Amino acid sequence: METFNIKINGMPVQAPKGSTILEAARLAHIDIPTLCFLKEINEIGACRICVVEVKGARSLVASCVYPVAEGMEIWTNTPKVLNSRKKTLELILSDHDRKCLSCVQSGKCELQKLCSDLKVDNELLYEGERTHYDVDTSAAHMYRDNNKCILCRRCSAVCAATQGIGVIGANERGFGTNISCAFEMPLAETSCVSCGQCIAVCPTGALAEKDFTDDVFAAITDPDKYVIVQTAPAVRAALGEAFGLPIGTNVQGKMVSALRRLGFDKVFDTDFSADLTIMEEATELLDRINNGGALPLITSCSPGWIKYCEHYYPDMLDNLSSCKSPQQMFGAITKTFYAEKMGIDPNKIVMVSVMPCTAKKFEIGRDDQNAAGVPDVDISITTRELARMIERVGLNFLSLPDEDFDDPLGRSTGAAVIFGATGGVMEAALRTAVEVLTGKELPNPDFLEVRGTNGIKEATYHVAGMDINVAVASGLSNARELLDKVKSGEANYHFIEIMGCPGGCVNGGGQPRVPASFRNFNDIRSLRAKALYNQDAEMPLRKSHENPSIKLLYDEYLGKPGSHKAHEILHTTYVKRSINKF
Repeated sequence: METFNIKINGMPVQAPKGSTILEAARLAHIDIPTLCFLKEINEIGACRICVVEVKGARSLVASCVYPVAEGMEIWTNTPKVLNSRKKTLELILSDHDRKCLSCVQSGKCELQKLCSDLKVDNELLYEGERTHYDVDTSAAHMYRDNNKCILCRRCSAVCAATQGIGVIGANERGFGTNISCAFEMPLAETSCVSCGQCIAVCPTGALAEKDFTDDVFAAITDPDKYVIVQTAPAVRAALGEAFGLPIGTNVQGKMVSALRRLGFDKVFDTDFSADLTIMEEATELLDRINNGGALPLITSCSPGWIKYCEHYYPDMLDNLSSCKSPQQMFGAITKTFYAEKMGIDPNKIVMVSVMPCTAKKFEIGRDDQNAAGVPDVDISITTRELARMIERVGLNFLSLPDEDFDDPLGRSTGAAVIFGATGGVMEAALRTAVEVLTGKELPNPDFLEVRGTNGIKEATYHVAGMDINVAVASGLSNARELLDKVKSGEANYHFIEIMGCPGGCVNGGGQPRVPASFRNFNDIRSLRAKALYNQDAEMPLRKSHENPSIKLLYDEYLGKPGSHKAHEILHTTYVKRSINKF
């Protein structure tokens, strides 16, 4: 690799050719602050927080986009640099809603931290005209408060570049510039898919999920309600971050302990219904292969992906698995099988889900999600909301004992755990489908070809005398690329897994926010996914069809996978939607 010899703050550094000053500074253990920069997504040098001095340059340069060159001398901490950054922050604050105490991001806000680091005084130095915007609360999953927006454009970049949707962007010009939808349409009227990736990258409190924790507390304290909580696999791999633990720490035991102490009547694991999803989905795949159904079969676990398909690929709805997502399956089984078994009126059950996903808030309101005549799931909260609940009641999360989920809907296999990572649903389905097709036990249940954070992965497996072609995509721009190949005839698959968020649920829009200073130089998707794969490897049962509670459910209630009763309770329908960006 060709390198350049440069100096940063007087220290010699060898920087790879093609790297920026921002990247080179990290080699000298210097973190230059940024606001707008998102690596490979929003590299526009617009916010001017990352400016540095370069010998020979006429003015300060934006380190996030300025390439290094042989012999370059750079200073990142001169009075000129620090004063420039401070003045930029003061100008941002001159038109910023500074209600920090009540802001959902207080204490975690990147703007707030920079102001503290650079000793920006709370006194407003630049008086003048102020803008005011109505808060857009139209969407089911989130709100947008442009009064807290700093025009970094990270949200619009991830929406357009990563997700390929682009329903938000800069409107107006000059002082009137604001991030919103075309023609100021409410977000709910666009083809937004509720993925929440814009929330995940917002450095302030301008974007946030709608908080339903008050509704959860109200249900818990209602003596007439039986409140059950389910937690998705990806939550355990990220919740600890909210309490200072390293990214990728599995806190399943402490999470269960915290949920019990919050007052839930039962604490169950969505992994149970992930195993159930595999039983139904693998059966559906085999039926389509053997009986000529629509192929490729495409997974239906990600509600952001489902809404995307309904908007942008309505001609491929027949390819979608009719299986409800694990969240919805769990609610359906709870209010039918479990309610009957325990003698509880489904109308008195409040089903709460803790999800890494903001699109789940939209999903619970979809049609055909009411197996017992009442909504399968009543309230869906994010990992972030659960963390706020724990903090609100004063639980010392780190000192909690490790506890197990309740039975019987808390039992699961390793196949279910890996649902939270891209490729996990595919691998779980293959573990079951291959054993069903061959009638033999797999010597090794790992399908490594579909693992990893690449946006698109492909593999072919020779099973029972036939080649099974599979593909995995995460992030909706990758989904578009894959589906366009299918439609053009360039690619031929039997089974496709698509997750709406890049890297899968571990990187969902409802997970703890990670500042750009860490996100830009570390793969949080791999760190979180590793926790799930490690748990899978340690579990005694690693295939969904081996779950004794799933076997009991079919024996006592559903009959067999794909049965008429299973379809009534566990399957759903989809609708064609228009594309509305403009």
